[in-house]
Amino acid sequence: MIRKFCLLICLISTIIINAQTRSEVTAVNELRPGTVRPFYPVTKVERVKRLGKYHPNISFWKSTNKIGLDISEVAFVNWNAGGANSVSGLLSADVKRIYERRNLRWNNELIASYGINKQKDQELRKTEDHIEINSTFGYRKDTLSNWYNSAKMNFSTQFSNGYTYPDTSNKISTIFAPAYLFMGIGSEYNNEKLKLNVYASPLTLRSTFVLDQELANAGSFGVEGAVYDDDGNIITEGENTRTELGILITNEYQTQLFDNIGVTNKLSLYTDYINKFGNIDVNWELNFNFKVNRYVLATVGSHLKYDDDIKVQVENEEGELVDDGPRVQWKQQLGIGVVVEL
Repeated sequence: MIRKFCLLICLISTIIINAQTRSEVTAVNELRPGTVRPFYPVTKVERVKRLGKYHPNISFWKSTNKIGLDISEVAFVNWNAGGANSVSGLLSADVKRIYERRNLRWNNELIASYGINKQKDQELRKTEDHIEINSTFGYRKDTLSNWYNSAKMNFSTQFSNGYTYPDTSNKISTIFAPAYLFMGIGSEYNNEKLKLNVYASPLTLRSTFVLDQELANAGSFGVEGAVYDDDGNIITEGENTRTELGILITNEYQTQLFDNIGVTNKLSLYTDYINKFGNIDVNWELNFNFKVNRYVLATVGSHLKYDDDIKVQVENEEGELVDDGPRVQWKQQLGIGVVVEL
């Protein structure tokens, strides 16, 4: 009787050890290329979790670094049709850092560009000046959905003084004058296959900063201007900030028309609840990218803006600059240059 009981115990132990060994071999084989997969389905998230367990150096960050330089030059020697020698350059940078893990997505982007132009008998002039920081944090209910509950932050300003050329004695803008800050919560649709991103926020705080006191006193960019007495002396300095609460809708879309021709579209619409609700501020960029090879790229771009708080200045009959109300702003550019991805 005792002998039979010992044989039974040994048999049960052997079965348990063999089962444990087979499960360990199966777990290891899942990480080896060319092995048979288990019969049950393994999702992408589970595979990443297992790989992260055995390979702790796996990163959930994706990065993109693009630096571009466009240079154009025109020179004339005894050219009977006339013309002015000129040279211009545009330096741009686009840096992205995206964190994606399970239901979380955190998208960060830095966009900067600066361009100058020099013509004969003219001072150096600015043709492009922009810096922008975007950060969007989103959470979705499952890994199959493209909809995120998101919080978004956008900050933009410029690097140097802006002038109404040829007048360089009076600046019309400068760094942090203006600067814009958007902060809000809403819903975001992000489809990486279609390269489509749409964000809608019913609660977005927009702050306009004019930290140059001279421009603030003039009431530039919608801030409250200074109060003067009858002799022109300042009684109260102008405000440096203006805060609004409204609705923000943004859209970003990329597509390839042909193998070497791509289109990028960015659109931002904002309206304030309190001040002129329904009066929409528009910021629309449309760029066509013609890829010559891996490094050479030609770009045709259009940038349209409308902001009711930005007043266009014109000269009156006395030659003085006066505000003429808001107008549609439009910029078009053509460039051929070098783009490097690091």
